[in-house]
Amino acid sequence: MLTAANEVDLYNQLKSAGLELLDCRAVRQRSKYLSFARGRVSTRDLIQMFVHLEQMQNAGVPLLESLEDLRNGSENERLRDIVADMYKNVAEGSSLSESMDPYPKVFTNIYRSLVAAGEETGDLSTAFKEIIKFAKWTDAIQRSIKKATRYPIIVTVFVFVALIIMMRFVVPQVVGFLESMDQELPGVTIALIATSDFIVDYFWQILATPVILVFLIKTMIARSKNFAFAFDLMLLNMPMFGSIIRKINIARFAQTFGVLFTAGIDILRCLSSARATVTNLAIQESLEGVEMQVRDGKSLSQGLDMSGEFPTLVVRMVRVGEESGKLREVLDQVSEFYNNDVDESIQGMIAMIEPLLTLIMGGMIIWIAAAIFGPIYANLANMPI
Repeated sequence: MLTAANEVDLYNQLKSAGLELLDCRAVRQRSKYLSFARGRVSTRDLIQMFVHLEQMQNAGVPLLESLEDLRNGSENERLRDIVADMYKNVAEGSSLSESMDPYPKVFTNIYRSLVAAGEETGDLSTAFKEIIKFAKWTDAIQRSIKKATRYPIIVTVFVFVALIIMMRFVVPQVVGFLESMDQELPGVTIALIATSDFIVDYFWQILATPVILVFLIKTMIARSKNFAFAFDLMLLNMPMFGSIIRKINIARFAQTFGVLFTAGIDILRCLSSARATVTNLAIQESLEGVEMQVRDGKSLSQGLDMSGEFPTLVVRMVRVGEESGKLREVLDQVSEFYNNDVDESIQGMIAMIEPLLTLIMGGMIIWIAAAIFGPIYANLANMPI
């Protein structure tokens, strides 16, 4: 599939690629959701793409032929269309970085900046190597983030579902028997019956509440920058999770800045591009302040120190890198340190969640058992022999 204005345009595109137009038809526009599901370009797809380009570049294959081979061999439908469009643009005289510009969601600012830097220096092979390194790091950090969020979500859902099943299906079966006993029920039993009645009466509302809440939060984040900032600030100050979020964003900033700085990009552009990879708005705002400080003549370490969002260890290591002329190496160390720290924090959090889950489930079972068997035992004890 190719994007073309008409059959003549399609014929010319295929002709320039050494192909003949035998037959064609218009492809019906897919729905937005179907296109997203079938047309996503993952980080691993990009890694394979740039590994291919880097190998071809080292072998002396012209860029246009590399793109042609990549277009013909790509298994991802969306990426194949993008590379075909890039091939057409490069064949018409555009640079590789310019051919990436129409796809900012696939090729983020750092990809385009590194390719542009490689074109300026005439060393695309090194630029591709840096992109591969960055993409692999991005893939690893994405897996860490998923690992950090997946387990707590699964645990929460498991406990919630177990509570709903017990209260909606198990407890009501014995409530009638308990209420038929001619004796005063203890407070724990009354609380259990009230909780069960509430869940039975408002079952669908309880299930819908989390979905509606998530929808409202996402809508408010998309429509209000102030709400989005306040929400990110709240996440940053949360116990345990806030520390992990801060470490992930610091690792992203250090890795991105180091890659761009090594490519010869000026420090202000490095700061701007690295800031774009930070997802937390509170830290983004702090980095805007760092950029202003550097623009006014301050060093990077001074700007980070004045922002108040970066630990003393990071500021000290960046200062040492500036003084020794080894800023890239220091930033790599910062990124590696926080990557390892994030993994350790995630493992520690999971280790805490497991016994917490046991306590919650055990407490729920003890509550139900005491509420049900307590009155029965009392009734049996009061029966005449």
